[in-house]
Order: sequence, then structure tokens, then C-alpha cells
Amino acid sequence: MPNIRSSADLRNKYSEISSFCHDYAEPVFITKNGKGDLAVMSIEVYEQMMGRFDLYHQLMEGMQDVKEGNTRPFAEAMADLRTRRERKE
Repeated sequence: MPNIRSSADLRNKYSEISSFCHDYAEPVFITKNGKGDLAVMSIEVYEQMMGRFDLYHQLMEGMQDVKEGNTRPFAEAMADLRTRRERKE
């Protein structure tokens, strides 16, 4: 069940809301004049969420490449990576 708090609670009980976000890794929804206004979450949860979005975006790009035929054999790709690594050494 979502944790919904008022903007007054955010102002007056910041430490309590912050602790909840860190302890439960869930957002707290803040209302203003009885309507949804903000979602507050810990930095850790935010970074995890953004990491997932980045991963999903990369997967979608990869799936699009496969669909368009922009692929090459695994052995060829690995040989290219080995060559690049050897140049750096």
C-alpha cells in the first residue's frame, strides 16, 4: 500500500519520511491541497531505477539492431575485442 503524506508532513516530519524511504526502499507520495504532487525516494532507489531505465533502453536498442540485421557472429566480435585489448597493453 502506498505511503501518502501531506506537504505539511514533508515540512514538519522530514526525518521520519526520509527514514521510511531508506528503510523500505519505497517512495512516499506527497499531496498538496489533497491532490498528488510529488514522489519522494532515497537517492539509492532513484539510482537503481535510473540504472534499470538505462538497461531497458540498451536492451531495446539491441533488439532493434537484431530486427534490422545489424549483427555479426560472436566469434568475430570477440576477436575484435581481443585485438582492441591487445592494442591498449
